Amino acid sequence: MSQSPLPEAQRRRAGTIKRKQQRAAYLFILPFFIVFTAMLVVPLIYSGYLSLFESKLIGGEQFAGLANYARALMDPDFLASLGRVALFLVVQVPIMLGLALFFALALDSGRARGSRSIRLLIFMPYAVPAVVATLMWGYLYGPDFGPIAQVARSVGLGTPDFLSPGSVLGSMMNIVTWEFIGYNMIIMYAALRSIPAELYEAAEIDGAGQFRVAWSIKIPAIRPAIMLTIIFSIIGSFQLFNEPSLLNTIAPDAISNSFTPNYYAYNLAFINQELNYAAAIAFLLGIVIAVVSYVVQLSEQRRERRERRLS
Repeated sequence: MSQSPLPEAQRRRAGTIKRKQQRAAYLFILPFFIVFTAMLVVPLIYSGYLSLFESKLIGGEQFAGLANYARALMDPDFLASLGRVALFLVVQVPIMLGLALFFALALDSGRARGSRSIRLLIFMPYAVPAVVATLMWGYLYGPDFGPIAQVARSVGLGTPDFLSPGSVLGSMMNIVTWEFIGYNMIIMYAALRSIPAELYEAAEIDGAGQFRVAWSIKIPAIRPAIMLTIIFSIIGSFQLFNEPSLLNTIAPDAISNSFTPNYYAYNLAFINQELNYAAAIAFLLGIVIAVVSYVVQLSEQRRERRERRLS
């Protein structure tokens, strides 16, 4: 008895439909890959190419190998800028993420009245462009006409100098914290809302209070979200640019052209016309960011493995 040709025809038709779907999927993602390649991959390759050369008055562009990288590793301005952003990272990021976590937990607890309005108010600074936020805080910090200085003088206090060499980094920390608390809070709050309610009910039956629930259930459950905000904050700290570049016009004595690595690379490329050295600085900065992010992720993974073994 011969086999019916119907199943074979159905398989061919299904295969044709699947190939058409695959082609359609590739067509949908093709614009992304074109833009990604044109705006990121090609400039990255070209920047790496530039970093291997040096421009001389006599002879023009000459191959320099890793000379620009060796120069950067011995450059006191570059090393000092790395030290500043490292201090910024160590001090500012824990404060910002700690406040974001506190607000997220407070809103998730349901005990805050008008939680929607509070959530909007906390997130609103993130909607303000970084340039506008920096200019606004620069005005507030102003020692002559700034509102903070005027209030301090009106009550008989000395005029605080938020833009002095010793305090300008702290002033930048305040600006970035104000800008990004809401962004990080939303990430953590969204993760908190995805925790099953059964866990809270079981904890309440066991007599756990709000603090115990937050410490033992909520925070461990949103560790991936917290880690995500940490990685984003590490990248953002090392890429600090808007704040020093704009505050430099207000406080040129406190902010040098090499205050942060990103700002240093910008000035090298567009002010000093040292494109090759600036490209090497940018590549080294990318390597530093990758290494620090990897170390943080690796330490978190090891800690999780230790906890699994102990539990």
